[in-house]
Amino acid sequence: MPTHPVRKPPNHCAWCGKEMTINPAGRRRKYCSHACRQRSYEQRHQLEGTGIPQDSVILSASKVAKLHDELFELRCAAEDIHTAAHDGEDHATIALLAADVVNIARQVENFRNH
Repeated sequence: MPTHPVRKPPNHCAWCGKEMTINPAGRRRKYCSHACRQRSYEQRHQLEGTGIPQDSVILSASKVAKLHDELFELRCAAEDIHTAAHDGEDHATIALLAADVVNIARQVENFRNH
């Protein structure tokens, strides 16, 4: 059985969700830029006294609907791999289906940037 290198989860900006490179030395950055740090600060102070948790992510109804659609697409792609494996499809076909799952998952990861 092949061994795969252990991957660290990507580090995403706490404000915009953009993937950031991980600095091997020192602690992980929380924001990708000073602008994102400032927007986060402004939001935290606007939420004071509202009862809304400061770590909340507020999304429009259209973004939530889009996220649900993308998650449904991801599940369908995963089911396609399951079906192909069950039906005895060849390695190349399953590899193509798996590549689709990876691409859809990357798209879902960046839902805040759409």
